[in-house]
Amino acid sequence: MSQPKPQVQTLDHLVLTVADIPKTVAFYSAALGMEVQEFQVADGTHRSALRFGAMKINLHQKGAEFEPKAAKPTTGSADLCFLTDVPLPNWITHLAGLDISIEEGPVPRTGATHLLTSIYIRDPDRNLIEIAAKR
Repeated sequence: MSQPKPQVQTLDHLVLTVADIPKTVAFYSAALGMEVQEFQVADGTHRSALRFGAMKINLHQKGAEFEPKAAKPTTGSADLCFLTDVPLPNWITHLAGLDISIEEGPVPRTGATHLLTSIYIRDPDRNLIEIAAKR
């Protein structure tokens, strides 16, 4: 009998290379409600991450990335979509209160498993951040 083909199940974390970790942490915690997690790795160095749900975003400081790293780590190259159960008008009000501009939306989009309605903003490194609600 043949072995089943290996396949991944879900995303555990991703890494963003950023120009200023404290500025990034402040943005993602205030704007998106992510929890800041500071942790120490086996070699004794300290790292920062942003937790949300069962996932996290690890942060690498531009020019001081942890090994191994992406072949060409750079700031501003990410395009991320985050799902929400909070109605988008609430997000629009929340973001306006933080003086964060909506770049586009609300607009209809197609997600991995659902039709979505999305708004788009930029983080401090100019990464594109999509906040999407199921339609």
